Amino acid sequence: MTNFVPTPKAPAPDIVRCAYMEIVVTDLVRSREFYVDVLGLHVTEEDESTIYLRSLEEFIHHNLVLRQGPVAAVAAFAYRVKSPAEVDAAEVYYTELGCRTQRRKGGFTKGIGDSLRVEDPLGFPYEFFYEVDHVERLTQRYDLYSAGELVRLDHFNQVTPDVPRGRKYLEDLGFRVSEDIQDSDGVSYAVWMHRKQTVHDTALTGGNGPRMHHVAFATHEKHNIIQICDKMGALRISDRIERGPGRHGVSNAFYLYILDPDGHRIEIYTQDYYTGDPDNPTVTWDVHDNQRRDWWGNAVVPSWYSEASLVLDLDGKPQPVVVREEKSEMAVTVGADGFSYTRKDADSAAQGFKLGAQL
Repeated sequence: MTNFVPTPKAPAPDIVRCAYMEIVVTDLVRSREFYVDVLGLHVTEEDESTIYLRSLEEFIHHNLVLRQGPVAAVAAFAYRVKSPAEVDAAEVYYTELGCRTQRRKGGFTKGIGDSLRVEDPLGFPYEFFYEVDHVERLTQRYDLYSAGELVRLDHFNQVTPDVPRGRKYLEDLGFRVSEDIQDSDGVSYAVWMHRKQTVHDTALTGGNGPRMHHVAFATHEKHNIIQICDKMGALRISDRIERGPGRHGVSNAFYLYILDPDGHRIEIYTQDYYTGDPDNPTVTWDVHDNQRRDWWGNAVVPSWYSEASLVLDLDGKPQPVVVREEKSEMAVTVGADGFSYTRKDADSAAQGFKLGAQL
């Protein structure tokens, strides 16, 4: 049975959006080549052990931090809050939850001021901050604009063994649900949750965790993603393309999943939808519907379900990975994706064929 996280009496911090991720890489030179030379992220600042990167439209110091270290892992999922007082609110909130916290007035990374990092109830290293250094927003620097330009950090995706527990915790934290995946028994396999007015700032995927499934950057158009594929092919690194390009059912976004030199998964993402209305409806998908993960019904490669990045505790040590006890989406779908239903019954299938004949 799910052991739900208690709701603190203190108000949750007012979160604006996902803002940056700090990842540990084992070869900083190779990682720089991948993120800067291949993907085109812009260097804000760098030294012998750390590189600070941002996307084209960003005006805060960075969206991604690459830090040299012995074990590839994620050090922080960082969220910007609405005001300096909300960092205080986060500290009170997580203290009431009984979570370990660490506060640094000077920030944990360059370009970020007063910050709180926590080991949250799911075992993830979350960070909350408001104070930032502003940098040049490159929106009109068309001299720097590449054919595969990454324009925004869009979302995180987290692997956790208990999706319902994680959903309640994040809803208490102020996140709203846009879409989810369930089966007829009510087992939850994944949930998409947002603070900004898009489909998600983070998602929870059911599996062994805590681990980081992917971090996603947005492009303006589909053709930007296709250019990335062409570029990776020309550079003879197409083996780093794990999945796609394709169209998601969940979120409706056009997507591509690629792997960095350490195996950290990056999604390139575009064309989801607005979720800002207070009565925005939640879309629930059947786990057996092969269009949920790919609108065209293409199979999902097994590694996409089973592999993910470790996450670190506040001491910089990898968190132990807990095995998911409930049936995983991998168990449901591997060998079934592409063979499960698109139309739910024979009548709807016949109607589809009739419509095609009329056209």
